[in-house]
Amino acid sequence: MLAAPTIRIATRADAAAIAQMSRAYIEQGLPWSWRAGRVARAIESPDTNVVVVGPPEALLAFGIMGYLDDDAHLLLFAVHHEHRREGLGSKVLAWLEDVARAAGAKRIRVEARRDNEAARSFYNEHGYHEQLIRTAMYSGVLDGVTLEKWLRMR
Repeated sequence: MLAAPTIRIATRADAAAIAQMSRAYIEQGLPWSWRAGRVARAIESPDTNVVVVGPPEALLAFGIMGYLDDDAHLLLFAVHHEHRREGLGSKVLAWLEDVARAAGAKRIRVEARRDNEAARSFYNEHGYHEQLIRTAMYSGVLDGVTLEKWLRMR
């Protein structure tokens, strides 16, 4: 278990590794939409926060959070398969949630594949509640679940 992982703001040097993790762990079986260029744009955007754990050539985890008014949207989140169930994902998620609170977000929204029971359980364990099952949400092929967590009273 990683006692105190160093969570850092991503740089352009991290974009390719984030894209590869997205392809392997999130977008498998779907058209690849989070390629390095899109990740790099997210890293450079003032409305998005991209954080990572590990060096660019060996990332252990990452999260991409977008902000719109008083809403935060966890756009992409993954932990390397060899480091799951070590608490690393929980630490990265807590860091992102703290930043969202500091930014004035009232809630955080996230989506997961309907068949991804591990992700759905992870978010539920961290206070996210399933709101809606959307048929063919991902590329018109796979069903998805939208979840949300309120950080401040409605």
